[in-house]
Amino acid sequence: MEIQARLMEYKFHVMIAIIVSVLVSALVYAAPRILDTLAYFWPLFASTAAFLAMAITSGGFQQLSEEATGEGIMEYVAGRLEDSH
Repeated sequence: MEIQARLMEYKFHVMIAIIVSVLVSALVYAAPRILDTLAYFWPLFASTAAFLAMAITSGGFQQLSEEATGEGIMEYVAGRLEDSH
């Protein structure tokens, strides 16, 4: 009887473990295979790769500017413009 009393303490844990295992196995069974997904979306992947290749080859990489990011706007807000008349 002591074993049954001990098992009753963990009945919610066992039920949750069973439910989670059933849900995971149902998802694994019902989910589409990775090759099916790749076969469905291969035109999207190919066009994206082609677009990125064309963008990199035609535009190249942008050169980093000499000015720190936001330095010009900070000088404008502070009122220290070199071009002021």
